[in-house]
Amino acid sequence: MANRTLRSSVVVAALTAPVLLLGTATAVAAPGPPPGRQLTIETVSNPRPALVSGGQVLVKVVPPERTQAGRVTVSANGHDVTSSFRAQPDGSLLGLVAGLRDGANDLSARTTGHGRDQRANLRVTNHPITGPVFSGSQQHPFYCETQAFGLPAASQPFCSAPTQVSYQYKTTAGAFAPLADPATRPADLATATVGGHAVPYVVRVERGTIDRAVYEMAALYDGAPSPVAPDAGWNGKLVYTFGGGCNAGYHQGNSTGGVVNDLFLAQGYAVTSSSLNVLDNNCSPIISAEAAMMVKEHFIETYGPVAHTIGWGGSGGAIQQYDIAENYPGIVDGIIPGVSFPDPLSTGGPVSDCRLLEQYFAGPGASFTAAQKQAVAGFASYDTCVSWNLTFASRATATGSCNAAIPVSARWDPVTNPRGVKCNSNEQLANQIGRDPKTGFVRSPLDTTGVQYGLAALKAGTITAAQFVDLNATIGGLDYTGKPVAQRIAADPKALDTVYAEDIVNSASQGLRETPIIDQRTDLDLAGFGNDIHTTEWSYVMRQRLLRANGTAGNQVIIENHATAAEAAAASVYELNAMDRWLTAIDADGSHRSLQQKVLANRPGDLGDGCYLSAASRITEKLTYPASGQCGAQYPVAANTRMVAGASLSLDVLKCRLRPLNFRDYPVTFTAADRNRLRAAFPGGVCDYSRPGVGQRAPIGTWLSYGDERTGTTPPTKLRER
Repeated sequence: MANRTLRSSVVVAALTAPVLLLGTATAVAAPGPPPGRQLTIETVSNPRPALVSGGQVLVKVVPPERTQAGRVTVSANGHDVTSSFRAQPDGSLLGLVAGLRDGANDLSARTTGHGRDQRANLRVTNHPITGPVFSGSQQHPFYCETQAFGLPAASQPFCSAPTQVSYQYKTTAGAFAPLADPATRPADLATATVGGHAVPYVVRVERGTIDRAVYEMAALYDGAPSPVAPDAGWNGKLVYTFGGGCNAGYHQGNSTGGVVNDLFLAQGYAVTSSSLNVLDNNCSPIISAEAAMMVKEHFIETYGPVAHTIGWGGSGGAIQQYDIAENYPGIVDGIIPGVSFPDPLSTGGPVSDCRLLEQYFAGPGASFTAAQKQAVAGFASYDTCVSWNLTFASRATATGSCNAAIPVSARWDPVTNPRGVKCNSNEQLANQIGRDPKTGFVRSPLDTTGVQYGLAALKAGTITAAQFVDLNATIGGLDYTGKPVAQRIAADPKALDTVYAEDIVNSASQGLRETPIIDQRTDLDLAGFGNDIHTTEWSYVMRQRLLRANGTAGNQVIIENHATAAEAAAASVYELNAMDRWLTAIDADGSHRSLQQKVLANRPGDLGDGCYLSAASRITEKLTYPASGQCGAQYPVAANTRMVAGASLSLDVLKCRLRPLNFRDYPVTFTAADRNRLRAAFPGGVCDYSRPGVGQRAPIGTWLSYGDERTGTTPPTKLRER
């Protein structure tokens, strides 16, 4: 059953008075309903009729029982489109309805010749292919990079380019090579196996622009694809890839998550992605969700219904999978996030901490030993903090991380260009969080008030009382431009309210509770990788959130492997296969259980937490934090700056509530001078992590909309103005 979660938005036709509701199908008939199945009409390429884009939509009509296909007519805005529909093996009709206008469109299916005619109506709201659909006002300026993909140069604001189709083939030597004519069969052409049958390993690659991004999609070629007649070289399933990083945007991007991938294509999967599904081009999971929804819709309108969609990608690609599954469920049905983080904002605390620690250790804290620095940072190696500072700390500054596509002349300057482009990563959340009218910068939920840096190191005796005092009295903070200042960082209260209410800090309480998850943890904490930012504790952070929100984390499996090509390849093959079996079993579950129950009940018996001891040896055992067992010995798990400061494993408190400073809480004796310095450092008290954070609350729901300012239409949920 395709698009399990999204399909729940379509209401099956009933014999009632005709009512046109947004996203709802209705049917009317003469008095006295006939027995059995009733006429229904629903959108397939985007099962949310209010969110259709691009002027076309794949539609499914299910006739009543014992009704011949020839007695069903379909119209769009009063025009007969029946000829676009083709009968399917299950008795339904499938057709691509084109020519939709922006805004509301009325579709109707009608049966004739029974004396008890039925009609099913569906209102579809179409949005421009350039977007937006639900993400709200688009960034301006927006610099185009279509030429990086071999597409013609494009112009602002939409960066649109004509669609191009090219072909590649896999050689018997294992490489991909260009193919001018897909009908030719080179002597070194390899084969792929789809459904147990060998097929020529020729790949159709399509590139174009959707939602101002460049999209790519790839699938084995078996003639021109059709949405109503499935391709024999396609297994009916889709992998959606997501790329890493986190940055401010204002440009199209020169890469996607990648689509020409042998792991997927060799088994008949189709693969899609978009440049706005690379978080380094766009640090907004909301914009990423919109782009993925629109690209997936276009794919289905080209190739036909999808059995299920698997998310794939690491780091920022993992953030997008976790956050899209949580807040826009149904775009991806199961996710395989690699070297994961839960969301951009949770990660931001330790990143800013590392910048402040690096500054402190280079100055007043220069006497700290390597072991003491590591104890304060909490990572397996302090080099991780060094790497955070070098690679991502600039993302909190005004212009320090601007992409080369953004001209220097266009960038913000407080004197010469105060309205210029700001490259702070929060820029992509302007529609959600809003701007501070005093500064013009996006409101920030970042906070260090009351944070006791190095608290666990003090309690362990690794640092002295004097060092603890000096660290916390001197560490300082960052101002709204990212400039180091003497004062601690204070979050904007409105930003805190928003990020919790709208689940931007991922609570794992909505869509994730009914999403199959295989958290792919390539271990980069060990010797030789101590400078890597992708530390293992983050997989357990998300597990803790799942446990707290839902009482179970049975839908999340964590599998660890060493950072070798052989183990990574073995893990990828197994995890893709296991996820496919898991989703296939859920699709086949016709019980009346909830989707969450089906997800838990249908996890494959061989799939569970575990780790690779070698590429040829995977063991299954429960993974815990702190680490234990055989996997714990192979893959120890450390902490981070906020956990050392007393935060819980869930790491979802951006701004802590405070309690009075009490010197009896410490296992050391402070001098009178040190007490005065601590009182000055913590005038309002210290963090009390036993209480919810400031602004922390349950989210208000999924599929939130921030508007479509160009067509004047909005999806069903409209948020408050900011």
